[in-house]
Amino acid sequence: MKIYTSLSERLKTQHQTMAQLVAGISNDKLTTPPASGKWSALDNIAHLARYQKIFTARVHQIINEDTPIFDRYNGDLDPEFAPFRLMGLAELLDIINTDRAIIFDLLSALSDTELLRIGVHPKYGRLTIIKWADFFILHEAHHLFTVFQLVNGTE
Repeated sequence: MKIYTSLSERLKTQHQTMAQLVAGISNDKLTTPPASGKWSALDNIAHLARYQKIFTARVHQIINEDTPIFDRYNGDLDPEFAPFRLMGLAELLDIINTDRAIIFDLLSALSDTELLRIGVHPKYGRLTIIKWADFFILHEAHHLFTVFQLVNGTE
């Protein structure tokens, strides 16, 4: 049971959408939050850069431990998220591209047995690594849509 083709392709390429969504957008537009307490487009990209590291660590934990239980990730409560919010767009995109290659290679190299290992999400319950990868990609897509809305003035 290798990763199915659609998931593999999205893992390989979906993150590249970010650069296209923000091409030609002013830094002012990227960094202006839509409302008090809400994240700007750049904050959403910073969140995705940070979350890739969280996801990679979780996959390793699922591989190395029996059915680990994870807390729901909240960037606003993560002190390691703050430095990502201070980075510029080019640096964040470089981190995302580098880390995505690591994620893709990690998941592609897992055995069928490893892909079926379980980690427990607080809302979605017992998820195999493949389901965690589905969740990761869908979570990223949600933030890509948010960035689209923010830079196109619809949110």
